[in-house]
Amino acid sequence: MTIPKKLDLKSMNITEDQLKKLKQVLPEVFTEGLKVDFDRLRQTLGDAVDTDSERFGMQWPGKSECFKIIQQPSIGTLKPCEKESVNWDNTENLFIEGDNLEVLKLLHKSYYGQVKMIYIDPPYNTGKEFIYPDKYSETLQTYLAYTGQVNEEGIKFSTNTESEGRFHSKWMNMMYPRLFIARNFLRDDGLIFLSIDDCEVTNARKLMDDIFGEENFIDTMIWKKRYGGGAKEKYLVSLHEYILVYAKDETTLEELFVPLTEESVKRYYTQKDLNFHTRGPYRTHPLEATKSMGERPNLVFPIRGPDGTEILPKRQWLWSKDRVKDAIRDGNLEFVRGKDGEWTVHTKQYLKDENGHIRQGKAFSLIDDIYTQHGTNEIIDIFGNAQIFPFPKPSELIKRLIEITSKDKNELILDFFSGSCATANAVIDLNKEDGGNRKFIMVQLPEPCEESSEAFKAGYKTIADIGKERIRRVIKRNKEGQKEKGEDLFDGGKSKQDLGFKVFKLDSSNFKIWDGEIKDDAKLQKQIELAIDHVDPDSKPEDILHEILLKAGFVLTTKIAKLELAGKTVYSVEDNALLICLDGELNKGVITAMAKLSPARVVCLDQGFKNNDQLKTNAVQIMKSHGVEDFRTV
Repeated sequence: MTIPKKLDLKSMNITEDQLKKLKQVLPEVFTEGLKVDFDRLRQTLGDAVDTDSERFGMQWPGKSECFKIIQQPSIGTLKPCEKESVNWDNTENLFIEGDNLEVLKLLHKSYYGQVKMIYIDPPYNTGKEFIYPDKYSETLQTYLAYTGQVNEEGIKFSTNTESEGRFHSKWMNMMYPRLFIARNFLRDDGLIFLSIDDCEVTNARKLMDDIFGEENFIDTMIWKKRYGGGAKEKYLVSLHEYILVYAKDETTLEELFVPLTEESVKRYYTQKDLNFHTRGPYRTHPLEATKSMGERPNLVFPIRGPDGTEILPKRQWLWSKDRVKDAIRDGNLEFVRGKDGEWTVHTKQYLKDENGHIRQGKAFSLIDDIYTQHGTNEIIDIFGNAQIFPFPKPSELIKRLIEITSKDKNELILDFFSGSCATANAVIDLNKEDGGNRKFIMVQLPEPCEESSEAFKAGYKTIADIGKERIRRVIKRNKEGQKEKGEDLFDGGKSKQDLGFKVFKLDSSNFKIWDGEIKDDAKLQKQIELAIDHVDPDSKPEDILHEILLKAGFVLTTKIAKLELAGKTVYSVEDNALLICLDGELNKGVITAMAKLSPARVVCLDQGFKNNDQLKTNAVQIMKSHGVEDFRTV
């Protein structure tokens, strides 16, 4: 009897994915299935395999456990919260409330290789604000217990203090799996920016080298975060933090340019010539090469000056004779006579290129014009109280990083330690400034605000609540600002900008998933009973729909159309790329109607067949007769 396959309700198998990548490169080292023959691997790679027990590398207590955590799939889900969202039907922005390790695992299949930029501001491990699960093997249960959704004795989050021992190790054990999984989200030309201070900067750099590779290190940016200090510092006045910058693959990364600031344009582009109307003002650079350039005899030749004098370089020119000839013809060289009467030759660099596009510059690794106080002022401006979220990163700082990364202004930005959501703030404001269409994914643990805090008194029970409200207020401010300016905010009833976001919350699966590790007879009996009717009776159709969407590998903002086929509700995902029917009483009519739409995939609830094996078998044949090979039940 042929029956539909089951939809895998677990998150993407990272180990299997890594093995598939290896098999593409070294198929000869695999035996049957996805098993690696290490003897063949050694033969294939020869001396490149390091078998020495003493080798250069980074080790710490718990590192091996990190890989077990990475390999363990999540069986949770992300439940939609439309009431807490803005512009649910049209937005492609996301805010996800939950433990970021579980959330990253759940998003892994859907967002694999789609993110252009990751910015994270993780806990700096100062000994008070960093929380971690006591039982890393039970992260979902830990989270559910932490948020009061289940009562599981002994499973909790704890703070990491220096007195506990293994202070740095616990921080690294928390960070390693998250960074490892996050790397897979990046596009090949993607970048990750990690904010950190002196407490963990050396360990963070080593972690990033281990996961991303030293060859993909781009730079360590220095952020001067405040104007100055006072006498309360014990030794030196610390003014800066760090931002580690790594590429997914440095070989595919294009050169990084940023728009010139108005100040730099006024300061440097001060001269005008006959090309001013088409190419704007210009600045000059000496054509004479410096000593750092290797000797090239072909770059030593005379250039005729304005008075006919032949000008020779002291060492050599930067440009070839042909290029100089073209530059003279086009008026792109400038001759300057010094006080000694000698001519020097300079190249002209116009503000605009030949196509009229304004020139861009290189970003500096030092940021010294944005301060922590700017972030505090933003909180005051948005919430009216600086203590709602103390010491947030300024959105202008993150905006600067996005400008370095963003080329086509349509990229996806991820922040999985989103805090007060300064990154979302930056994306929305930058889109408004330059007409971009960037999207964001924010992930934040609903860490409780202390009852004595100003945030709690203002009605914000968790950090996640603060982040969501900040995004709402920034969206509202932008809408009101455009209306005041008389700008056409809406085009055919739809906002020109994506001024919205969808809220999802981490939760246990809507389905009772079989646990093959159960050894207790009573628990085993309960599991068998649950398997008979494995759909959570408290689950809403939209909860089930989005879990199927996620587990099938579709992004959470995928457009879904509601169809009526043979009297049943069917959801069409991306114009019939996937059809989902959640009806509890399926029949041949709806099966045939779905098959006739020639979808790529079909998913139905298993309980919809009501133990009717004949209908289930017929359904498979009907689907195949219409060319539908991927038919699954859940």
